[in-house]
Amino acid sequence: MSIEAMRKKDYPGSELTIEQTLEDGSNYHQYIASYKSEGLQIFGLLSVPMGNNPPAGGWPAIIFNHGYIPPEQYKTTEKYVAYFDAFAKNGYIVFKPDYRGFGDSEGKPEGAYYSPAYTTDVLNAFSSLKKYREVNSKKLGMWGHSMGGNITLRSMVINPDIKVGVIWGGVVGTYDELMNKWHRASPWTPSEREIQGHITSIRQNLIQKYGTPQQNPTFWHIIDPRYFLRDISGPLQLQHGLADEEVPPLFSESLKNDLDNLGKPVELYTYPGADHNLSQDLDMALQRSVDFFDKYLK
Repeated sequence: MSIEAMRKKDYPGSELTIEQTLEDGSNYHQYIASYKSEGLQIFGLLSVPMGNNPPAGGWPAIIFNHGYIPPEQYKTTEKYVAYFDAFAKNGYIVFKPDYRGFGDSEGKPEGAYYSPAYTTDVLNAFSSLKKYREVNSKKLGMWGHSMGGNITLRSMVINPDIKVGVIWGGVVGTYDELMNKWHRASPWTPSEREIQGHITSIRQNLIQKYGTPQQNPTFWHIIDPRYFLRDISGPLQLQHGLADEEVPPLFSESLKNDLDNLGKPVELYTYPGADHNLSQDLDMALQRSVDFFDKYLK
């Protein structure tokens, strides 16, 4: 779980296997694809621009890290349709990995904050997409929402090849903030599949063994990407609705301040009255993210 330990691991990924051809989008093909992560078969949604004239070197690509959805309810082709489409139709290969235990993916869901499992799946997805024949292996970025924002930030302090990141409504606070300043409007309860994956006991076991962030800051700092921001792999865009009742805007604001203090390229857009999904300002928010990726990947 420590950042240093995760940097030492290998994330070879595998070839992306096309499992199912879906209906085309406006100007892109769509597939369900799979890859390997720690021996597990992980599924995901893949889009590839139409046409026989990709840019020299291949298409730029985005790993799309979805937020929390109960694993049993998660379906590869549902949710985030407009978000995914915004990048797919603008000349990007996009891959949205399901993470282990979600939908049809093998393995048990372990959560993103107290287990390295989902980040491992995403780093293997990154390696797999990098190998894909139409991708420019030097032009890959990440987008993440909510829980996926935490995975994106963690990935960007582990893998230096992630050129740029965008995080919406991200769970990007420090562990102290996550434990003491995160009060959700509707309390989270684990699903049956998550109970089988011991998702709640993973956190409890860490606290029992190492204490809380106040009692043992040294331990919590070594697993917290917020304490490795000097190594972040590229520019970061943050977006957050100020009426978000799921994840406090404070998380994005404090991350922006830390990156500013380190002289790292970062921008933060906040939206008064906008919810966790930025529904009230969706078109503007998506355009800002497309422009940000265009700036650094095209």
